[in-house]
Amino acid sequence: MTATKPRTRLLVLTSTFPRWKDDLEPPFVFELSRRLTAAFDITVLAPRSPGCLQHETMDGLDVVRFPYCVRRWENLATHGGGILSRLRANPLNYLLVPPFLIGQVWALVRLLRGDNWDLIHAHWLIPQGVVALIARWLARRQVALICTSHGGDLFALRGRLFRTLKRAVLNASARITVVSATMRDEVVALGVKADRVAIIPMGVDLQARFTPEPAIARQQNELLFVGRLVEKKGVALLLQALPQVLQAFPDTRLTIAGGGPLETELRLLSASLGVSNHVDFHGMVSQDDLPALYRRATLFVAPFLVASSGDQEGFGLVLVEAMGSGCPVICGNVPAVRDIVHNDETGVLANPQDPQDLADAIIGLLADPIRRDRYAANARRHCQKRFDWGTIAARYRTLLLDALPKDARLASPERS
Repeated sequence: MTATKPRTRLLVLTSTFPRWKDDLEPPFVFELSRRLTAAFDITVLAPRSPGCLQHETMDGLDVVRFPYCVRRWENLATHGGGILSRLRANPLNYLLVPPFLIGQVWALVRLLRGDNWDLIHAHWLIPQGVVALIARWLARRQVALICTSHGGDLFALRGRLFRTLKRAVLNASARITVVSATMRDEVVALGVKADRVAIIPMGVDLQARFTPEPAIARQQNELLFVGRLVEKKGVALLLQALPQVLQAFPDTRLTIAGGGPLETELRLLSASLGVSNHVDFHGMVSQDDLPALYRRATLFVAPFLVASSGDQEGFGLVLVEAMGSGCPVICGNVPAVRDIVHNDETGVLANPQDPQDLADAIIGLLADPIRRDRYAANARRHCQKRFDWGTIAARYRTLLLDALPKDARLASPERS
């Protein structure tokens, strides 16, 4: 009888992961990981938070959540725009950083010592990449490391210490992935050779979830924004542009779907501009409910900009969701989105520092349904070719298997 070859074992490190089924937290690490279970045995190490299980199975993934404080205070990485936004919103959250790092390092050391692993996939250079380096050293387990940067860790964390940490992680990684061409340039500027960096964005379900629905009529003059309410998303710019839009189209309405530390500030800005009656702060929306918003909106507006900290969008998955759903898009012209939005072909790129330019772009598209339809058709074709989860997961599967040491690669059943 032929012995069954062991499956490749993959440890995924993340700070952003659903706390339970249908959670409103960004699901992209979960969506990628669950699509890789056909090729790998996967354990996900994520932070614990109030209300979640410490150990469970989700869609074939073994999920381990590490404790780092009294449970009711374990909210550093959840609800509010991620770790960086939580730190900016409340300086007291900095007190959670040391126990968070120690908790994840210790949990990873225990996993590494307790079993045999083939690969570690760390999402974000800091903190997960740094955590992986420390834990490998403490556990005396040199498991191959693959690191993915999503943007904030690369753009927002400045200064000599952070540059040193980022270089250390990048140099120790067997493979490096980023989610846009602009991010690859940033990694190369840190001294990494371009051929070591693969551009593989996160994906979107363009087959079953984010699809057009011709039977649903789009609302007239309805603008939609989806995303975290943090500076780099540019919602303040959109609100500043709205009075000009209302002069041309007085019945315009703006739906803002998302939450974050700037919500109170944005509500006050809306009131001071006299546009509150035209703005609906919808709050966080589940993945299941998002397609209906994209399908009814006249335009999706993502006024991305470079934040005062230097943080900026790493890719812009919401753009792909909207485009996949057949909704025309207008976007702030920051470097990373140019992989998705080709100006005057798949959408419109607006000046991310000029409310008037954004208003002009919105007015122009509201007045031109033929151009909107052309952009929407071009955009969906473009996204289906490049950003569907089927394509993205296949690319990650290949990259991860190629990162295996040569002897493990030959023994892997996925390559047999």
